[in-house]
Amino acid sequence: MVRGHLTRRGLGLAAGAVALAGTGRARAQDGQGVVARTRSGPVRLSPDGLVLAARGIPYGADTTGRRFQPPIRPERWSAILDAADYGPASPQRGNEPNQSEDCLRLNVWTPDLGGARPVIVYIHGGAYATGSGSSPLTDGARLVAKGDVVVVTVNHRLGSLGYASLARLAPGFEDSGNLGQLDLVLALQWVRDNIAAFGGDPGCVTLVGQSGGGAKIATLMAMPAAAGLFHRAVTMSGQQVTASGPLNATRRAEVWLEALGLTPDRIEAVRTLPVERLIEAAGATDPILGGSLYFGPVLDGRSLTRHPFWPDAAPQSAHIPMMIGNTREETLMFLGGDPANAGLTWDSLPARLTPSQMRIDVAPEEVVAWYRANHPEMGPDQVLIRATTAARSWRAAVIEAEMRAVQGSPAFVYQLDWASRLPNGRAGAYHTSDIPLMLDNVGAEGSGAVGPDAQAMADRMSETLLAFARAGDPNHADLPSWTPYSLERRETMVLDLPPRMENDPRGDERRFFGRIPYVQPGT
Repeated sequence: MVRGHLTRRGLGLAAGAVALAGTGRARAQDGQGVVARTRSGPVRLSPDGLVLAARGIPYGADTTGRRFQPPIRPERWSAILDAADYGPASPQRGNEPNQSEDCLRLNVWTPDLGGARPVIVYIHGGAYATGSGSSPLTDGARLVAKGDVVVVTVNHRLGSLGYASLARLAPGFEDSGNLGQLDLVLALQWVRDNIAAFGGDPGCVTLVGQSGGGAKIATLMAMPAAAGLFHRAVTMSGQQVTASGPLNATRRAEVWLEALGLTPDRIEAVRTLPVERLIEAAGATDPILGGSLYFGPVLDGRSLTRHPFWPDAAPQSAHIPMMIGNTREETLMFLGGDPANAGLTWDSLPARLTPSQMRIDVAPEEVVAWYRANHPEMGPDQVLIRATTAARSWRAAVIEAEMRAVQGSPAFVYQLDWASRLPNGRAGAYHTSDIPLMLDNVGAEGSGAVGPDAQAMADRMSETLLAFARAGDPNHADLPSWTPYSLERRETMVLDLPPRMENDPRGDERRFFGRIPYVQPGT
C-alpha cells in the first residue's frame, strides 16, 4: 500500500489513534490488541499506516450452500477474529484475486474505537459483474487520517450469482434477480448495528460508489428494505434510471441456462454446478444488448417495486442529500486503448460510432456533421470520445439530476475536467479517474493521476467528499460557492485547477442528444 502526503490534521488524528490503541478502552481484556465488539463476535484491528484497519469481516454467511437465496447473518463467533486480510471477492470473470462464494465481507478503517464519526461506505464498480472492495484505489487509510471519519468497503455477489432472474422459470428463486442488492442491504444493516464499536456514527452514513457502484446506490435509493440505512449518497459516473424489466431479465436467464446445457425443468442444477461453469456461461451473447450477458437489478415486484429514477426520483429518498458526478471524457477509458480508434479520419469515424458504443438510435453521419459544424476545434479522435460520452455515459447523470430538481430535492452536480493519464499515454478525464482523487489515493497502484498537481487535485476533491459526509453539503474553503442543480441554470461544479462553477456545461451536446430517447443499458 502506498502512503504518501498526510495533512497536519491527519497526522495529529492518526497519532491520537495509535495512542488510544494502548488504552484499556480500545484493548481487549485479554491483552491481545485492539478489539472491537460486534454483534457477531470480537474483531481484532491492526495498524494500517497511522490508522487502524479490520479487513475481511463477515457481514453475511457463506453463500456457497445458499446459492440464489437471500443473504443471512453469519453465525456468531466467540474467539477473536483476526481481521488482518481482505476477504474473498465474488466469483467473476477477469483477474480479481481470491474469489469465493464466501464473499459477504467488508473492511473498516478508523482512527480509533471511541467517538461517533461520519461513516463513508464505498461500493465498488464493475457493472454488477466484476470488482471488489480490496483495490488499492479504494483503500480507506488516507481518507480516515485526513478527515477523522470511518471508511467501509464491501464485497457482495456479482453477475449471475447476484442478479440472474430465475423467478419466472421455477419456484424457489423468487429473489434471485436482486441478491447482490440484498447483500448490500445486509451490509448496511451491519453498519447500523456495529459501526459504533469502530468509532462510527450509524446515524451519519454516506454511500459512495463509482460506475456500477453508483448504479447500485441509485437502486438502493428505490428499495424499501434500504430505507433509513444511509443518509447521504454520492454517485460517480454511475446511474440507474431504470432497472431490467422482468421479461428481459428472464430472457437473459434463459440464454444463460442454455449456455449451461440446462432447461427450466433442470434448473435446480445451478445450485450445485461448479461455480466456474456458472461464470463461464455468463459469456454467452446478450439477447438484447449484444456482448456478454448483462446481469443487473430487476423490477421483481419484491425487493424492487419501482424503477429508481423513472418516471420520477424515488420519493423514499427525497430527503437524502445527493451528489452526482461524471467525467468529461468518460469513454476514453473504454475506447482510448483500442488501436482501431487511433488516427481516425472524418471518413472512418462514422463506422466507429456504432449503436453498441452510443447506445441510442441515431445516424452516426448526423452526429459527425453536428460536431464538425458546432465544434470545429475537435478532431475525429476527440469527437469519438465526446460523442459516445454524451450519448451513452452522461445521459443518465443528467436525467437523475433533472429528476431530483423536479422533486424539489436537487443534487449537487459535478463534472471532472482535470486530466489523468492512461497507461498508453492518452490523457483526459476518463471513467474511473475520479476514484483516486476523491479517495485521496493518487499514489496507489492503478491511479492515472500523475504530475505535480495530482495531490493538490486530490486534496480538493477528498475534502469535498469529507464535507459532504459531515453535513450533506460539499462546500468548503477551497471551492467556489456550489449551489444545487436547477432546471433553470443547471449549476455544475467543474472540478479542475482551479475549480469553477458553470451553468449547463456542454449544454449544446446535452440538447443535441436529448432529442433522442434514452434507454438505460441493460433494460
